[in-house]
Amino acid sequence: MGLRGKETPSFFRDFLDKCGGSAVIDGGFATELERLGADLNDELWSAKCLISSSSHLVRRVHLDYLDAGANIILTASYQATVQGFEAKGFSREEGVTMLKRSVEIAREAREIYHDRCTKDSSDFVRNERFRKRPILIAASVGSYGAYLADGSEYVGEYGDAVTVQTLKDFHRERVKIWVDAGADLIAFETIPNKLEAQAYAELLDEEGIETPAWVSFIARMKAMGLVGDSIFECASKAESCKQVLAIGINCTGPPRFIHGLISFFKKATSKPVLVYPNSGETYIAESNQWGKSSGLAEDDFVPSIGKGGDAGAFFFGGCCRTTPKTLRGIAGAIYGKVQDKCKKLGKYFFFCKEKN
Repeated sequence: MGLRGKETPSFFRDFLDKCGGSAVIDGGFATELERLGADLNDELWSAKCLISSSSHLVRRVHLDYLDAGANIILTASYQATVQGFEAKGFSREEGVTMLKRSVEIAREAREIYHDRCTKDSSDFVRNERFRKRPILIAASVGSYGAYLADGSEYVGEYGDAVTVQTLKDFHRERVKIWVDAGADLIAFETIPNKLEAQAYAELLDEEGIETPAWVSFIARMKAMGLVGDSIFECASKAESCKQVLAIGINCTGPPRFIHGLISFFKKATSKPVLVYPNSGETYIAESNQWGKSSGLAEDDFVPSIGKGGDAGAFFFGGCCRTTPKTLRGIAGAIYGKVQDKCKKLGKYFFFCKEKN
């Protein structure tokens, strides 16, 4: 049942302490599935690979990100809903099974990784403290707009007919399925408006869900806000929910704006801030394609994210179009800062080198 029974207010504090003060979230999932040969031209997107014939690809991507240094891996469930699987001809029971399967595959990958670390002495396992680092599984919960598969999660325009109650009813079953499947965290991702943030907060309270959660918004760069709603309005909806332990941004680019957004969130919330932006390329919803990067070059992306800690963030990773290579660079930057902290403070956190 995940982390039920733990005192959620201290959960992330304990986790971050074991990580040395900062944690690494994995990177783009669909991009990697496509690189491995998956055809994701489908309303289910990466959730299409939860079907048994492709589940090995999901496991492979999880392992690639664990090899790269992730502390948190997200399930391949961003666009997964029982309704979506039913629309593809699966039974309701099969749809529920595939939602559960997203958590099971991630757990299998974690077990394989841990087993590999105890037996393999190759370079990727690095040192003992790296191998034994804490690893959590976060159930990826895409917004209502992601289910619509029309790009509306990027603009948040659901229409007047969609209310907070509509959104709670839509998300209720899937969230409970992932909690019961044993997810360590619930990651509400790419939230485009305060309406959906409010729905998530109320849903967690109403259902008495104790599994820790984070909420991450998609930001519209020009206004430094979230679609039509301000960062303060959106963050305040999650701030009051005790189950929400971190607030931040994902699926946002270009990376050069991240420091400014972190500063906005630091003013809007007392909770830890997380950031996992896109590579810098722009998604064109009308054509379902990615346009040329308007942000930093790949070589500059990692240093930009790595400096996010100076702006006040605690969780770092990548979203669309980032890769295990990107993540390895982010992890190296974050762990390097932990090592520096160890030397300055004379302390030996989880990732610091062994005492001589």
